[in-house]
Amino acid sequence: MTLPDTMKAIVLTGHGGLDRLEYREDVARPTPAAGEVLIRVRAAAVNNTDINTRTGWYSKAVRGDTNSAATDGYDGAGDADGAWSGALSFPRIQGADCCGEIVAVGQGVDPARIGQRVMVQPMYHPTGDADPHALETFGSERDGAFAQYTTIRSEHALKVDSRLSDVELASFPCAFSTAEGMIQRATLGAERVLITGASGGVGSAAIQLAKRRGAHVTVVTSAAKIDTLRDLGADAALTRDDPLPDSAFDVVLDLVGGPRWPELLEALKTRGRYVTSGAIAGPIVELDLRTLYLKDLTLIGSTRQDATVFGDLVGYIERGEIKPVVAETFALADIRKAQEAFLTKSHVGKIGITVPQ
Repeated sequence: MTLPDTMKAIVLTGHGGLDRLEYREDVARPTPAAGEVLIRVRAAAVNNTDINTRTGWYSKAVRGDTNSAATDGYDGAGDADGAWSGALSFPRIQGADCCGEIVAVGQGVDPARIGQRVMVQPMYHPTGDADPHALETFGSERDGAFAQYTTIRSEHALKVDSRLSDVELASFPCAFSTAEGMIQRATLGAERVLITGASGGVGSAAIQLAKRRGAHVTVVTSAAKIDTLRDLGADAALTRDDPLPDSAFDVVLDLVGGPRWPELLEALKTRGRYVTSGAIAGPIVELDLRTLYLKDLTLIGSTRQDATVFGDLVGYIERGEIKPVVAETFALADIRKAQEAFLTKSHVGKIGITVPQ
């Protein structure tokens, strides 16, 4: 197979607004290093983390919600700590979600992998790093899927056997692995769980993943989206203005944070578990330590995932235990429009991205 020397890609030139996303047709195609595979990207998707990284929201200088400056960027979001792991190297190709085909392999990788349809594990421990807590994120610490070609360590490109479309498969990696990581950290079983931000990618994934464990799922969402979330498996629904029931849930899976955060702890039963993997309504919250210790609560942050999480997810897909939720699809060149659509928060599930071949 003859591969081109250049490719089309979306290049992030620095922290800031949508103008920092540049569509280029002359980006050098990457070459797989030893232990890596080269993937022809078929589809990607939009995630909160793509936008948060672009704007520099992860910087400690930012105290607001994720949406308020997502179009123009945040003043005061310095380059020193604007990404998950601190400073981000620019230019960068983002895109944490990837479905594609392996078209070449680096030294030490079985050539039989060429031709495999794969999904890329979006978060993983860097191979050979002595720090057991080190984390690398596809599309952040290394170039991702907003391009025609990308590379990744072979072990992080998992073969998938599915009749789902490329865009449907690309809707799974980041959102569903995040939700599955939260659920596994909480050791959720056939219990009562409350999911905030339930119409987004992670929230809608969490509904399905919680139901497959036999949980009773209550979601917090807008009134217009309740029926759609019930179709995904939600047993009960509350609007964002409804009061939360006191001491009603074994587990809270929170993606929102913000000013109503203290109510989430009051909604937990004694010895309940709270898990967070996002703070779209704002990262700074007020904690009454009396609620924490008098109810014997457990607070869990969830970013790093056990190595088995992504393999588990691929298994659920192949067995048809979970389904994709794709609200709308845009071409790669229209990434700014895709992010603008994402920011309206009028959809349920994911915004897909098709990549030109």
